[in-house]
Amino acid sequence: MLKVEYVRDGLVEEVHVGVWVSAKPIKGFSPDNDHDSPYFIRSCAKPIQATLLIDNEIDLTPEELAFCCASHAGEDCHIKVATKLMKKLKLNEDMLKCGIHAPLSKGMQNRMIVRGDSPTVLNNNCSGKHIGFLAICDKQGWDKATYEEPTHPLQIAVKEKIYNMCGIKQEYPMTTDGCGVPIVSMPLKNLAQGYVKLLEYPQILQAIKMHPYIFGGEGRTDTEVIGKTENVIAKVGAGGLCAVLNVKECNAFVVKINDASMEARRFAIIELINRLGWGEIKYDNRITTIAGKVVGQVTVSV
Repeated sequence: MLKVEYVRDGLVEEVHVGVWVSAKPIKGFSPDNDHDSPYFIRSCAKPIQATLLIDNEIDLTPEELAFCCASHAGEDCHIKVATKLMKKLKLNEDMLKCGIHAPLSKGMQNRMIVRGDSPTVLNNNCSGKHIGFLAICDKQGWDKATYEEPTHPLQIAVKEKIYNMCGIKQEYPMTTDGCGVPIVSMPLKNLAQGYVKLLEYPQILQAIKMHPYIFGGEGRTDTEVIGKTENVIAKVGAGGLCAVLNVKECNAFVVKINDASMEARRFAIIELINRLGWGEIKYDNRITTIAGKVVGQVTVSV
């Protein structure tokens, strides 16, 4: 069991519990690999879904490919990539079914207020995935107006691809993700195995490593991890999920924080990477007052 505790002056004030699993055994560690409850894999699916872009030989630059895998923060740099890519693919914003929300970046939210701008569909953190979906539909000659429907050939292909890469042999529940497209569930160990299979798609891993900010952005844990390690790719997902792949070790682990705390997830991910020897990421786990006095710390136990 994974536990993240916030301790103030010796008293445990806040506890976040979760699980972590690995694709392969890790010497000296005992992940929760017998935990077989399924979870919706949310945006952790994006790099796996993006393998269909490679299979369909969609012409993308590394930056564009990283964007199609991203849960981006909706900043100006992301909008720039999206705009150029949509022009290249002859798409328009009205074709995207992901919906409109404010950018995840607080800095971008403030800049938009100053500029008097309103969010568009391109600020949606999933807009890159949806642009990639439309590119596949165009290549295959599939209807682009209904690409989000579970019975659409695209979504059938996406499900089959995820199941194949993650070694799924039975049906698990499906739902509609926040951005309006189907998403599957599975035991976390299968998701970790799917990330190891990404090694068969070096174009995707290289694109993410080359463009970690396009892949995430301001305040995004995956961008932080990728930028501070040599061989590690991380991808966050809603519901307290994060998948982490060590390219050199050919192994991956997945974390699920039960109460979906993003901050607790970040502490757990970084601490696990450091303990496993997959990196040396410096981070501040102190709890301080507004004036800066240290009154406690955040601890992670596995």
